[in-house]
Amino acid sequence: MAVNGSGSLKRSKPNYIYSIVGVAIVLFIMGIMGWLFLNLHSIGDNFKEDIRISVYLRTADKNTIGNIQQFITSQPYAKNVEYVNKEKAKAIWNKENNEDWGKILEVNPLPESVDFFAKANYVNVDSLTKISTAIETNFKNEVADISYPKSLVTNLNERTTKIGLIFLVLSIVLCIIVIVSIDNTIRLAMFSNRFLIKTMQMVGATRGFISKPLLIRALLNGLISAFIAIFLLFGLVEWATSQFPQIRTLQGISTSVMLFGGLIVLGVGISVLSTYRSVLKYLKMKLDELY
Repeated sequence: MAVNGSGSLKRSKPNYIYSIVGVAIVLFIMGIMGWLFLNLHSIGDNFKEDIRISVYLRTADKNTIGNIQQFITSQPYAKNVEYVNKEKAKAIWNKENNEDWGKILEVNPLPESVDFFAKANYVNVDSLTKISTAIETNFKNEVADISYPKSLVTNLNERTTKIGLIFLVLSIVLCIIVIVSIDNTIRLAMFSNRFLIKTMQMVGATRGFISKPLLIRALLNGLISAFIAIFLLFGLVEWATSQFPQIRTLQGISTSVMLFGGLIVLGVGISVLSTYRSVLKYLKMKLDELY
């Protein structure tokens, strides 16, 4: 029986190779979609945290300006707080508008300000309104106005939510397709072992004895497929990073661990489950039904 079993396993080896490659390709596609979905939040956060908020000053007293700057810096929402004098304000305006109005105007009309960027969680209309009110309340005589692109903040949050929902739906659909594809691939690979399974059952082998070596092989095949997919995905991300360096700011260890761990769990879990279902299926079938 051992000889026959070994021969059957050897004859089925090519099917397992095709299965490993097929599952790896499917997991690779799933990994690309997963990377985009997991980093969508980071992409949105980067856009949000790039919105400049300007606290325009009515006072020129350096101590008062220092107090305003220190107050904003101490708040949990603030990032990169800086004092912007008239010359720096002019440089920022010229950079953002790609022109130099200094050739036309002799006097700099821009006011001094304390500029800062808010953390992503606070970049929404309600939070920024509360932040503006708090600053104006504490420095009502020193602050002339607080400015930020309100329409951009509103549109950015709405679009981020819509894009997130679209990606969520696409990810769910793709996940279902992946599960079905891997299941079918594993079942096709198990098809060549149907006579081995039935023969072992007929000579008195228990269900656990029959399924154990096949489940171990499924586990190993799932791990191999997952590691192939991870290797390909890592290579793709590294290549994309070399072409677009800004992608590097999106990468995080926790996100990578979550994604790679998910691929391993998905590859191994479905491989083992599909193999076990196939074993049960062939054990319940009559010998004539195997042909």
